[in-house]
Amino acid sequence: MDHPRGLATPASHARVRPRTLLGLLVLAVLALVGGAFPSFSRQANLYVLVLGAGIAWLGLSGRVHRRADPARPSRAALWWLVPALLLAAFEVVDLLLGSTYPHPTMSKLMDPVLDHYGARSAAYFGWLAAFWAMVRR
Repeated sequence: MDHPRGLATPASHARVRPRTLLGLLVLAVLALVGGAFPSFSRQANLYVLVLGAGIAWLGLSGRVHRRADPARPSRAALWWLVPALLLAAFEVVDLLLGSTYPHPTMSKLMDPVLDHYGARSAAYFGWLAAFWAMVRR
């Protein structure tokens, strides 16, 4: 079916900036290094703390170019808080109960998945990308 020309929107030719590609490459390398550590090991925890502290320092120092904030989140965006808050409540309750077999924490449930290098690297990349996006806002 043909659409009238007046109703069609022009295709946007969005370009990916070289700085964005470089940032994604740096995050990918950091994720590949982090995936090499055993799951939930002392080295992995130290790596997460060092990377998290470094990214937080970059965000607080003002050295990172920030994107403009939206005026306020839409009502649909606020609905994303519901599952996040439920998962956080689940984690806190299970942590307070001692992470036993009937009440495992999310980290215990994810342990079989994170035994594989690819899954650990992907989890690191997701964590780093989300944290970097928060720093840029």
